[in-house]
Amino acid sequence: MMHMLTSDDARQLFERSKVARLGCIVNGEPYVVPINCILEGNYLYSHSLNGTKISGLRENPRACVQVDEIESALCWRSAIAFGKFEEITKSDERADVLNKLFKIFPMLTPVESAITIDGIGQSVIVFRIRIDRLTAVSEG
Repeated sequence: MMHMLTSDDARQLFERSKVARLGCIVNGEPYVVPINCILEGNYLYSHSLNGTKISGLRENPRACVQVDEIESALCWRSAIAFGKFEEITKSDERADVLNKLFKIFPMLTPVESAITIDGIGQSVIVFRIRIDRLTAVSEG
């Protein structure tokens, strides 16, 4: 039987997850892509190369991020964070976020190929989703 989980349960699910799915609107249509992210406080931090999701988020900054743990068709947990895209442009803050991401996800692609000799290529977009609301459910 499905039941609602607490926001603390949702946070724990985000902290354990290796892959999340970012949902946004691109050209008036829903668009969902996998990302790696880290949760700190009321923010989910991530990065990307310039492309479809970044263009969409710049145009319409409302977004959601979903994670799940699936043991079987009848035993799973899922959490969604709803919020607003914010691009991080200060170089020290960008470096801090990227360092944290690389520490947790050392094999990130394709962004590492864009990193320059100074450590932070300007083609890398560093961003966060400022969380307004967290929801979570489980089955089983």
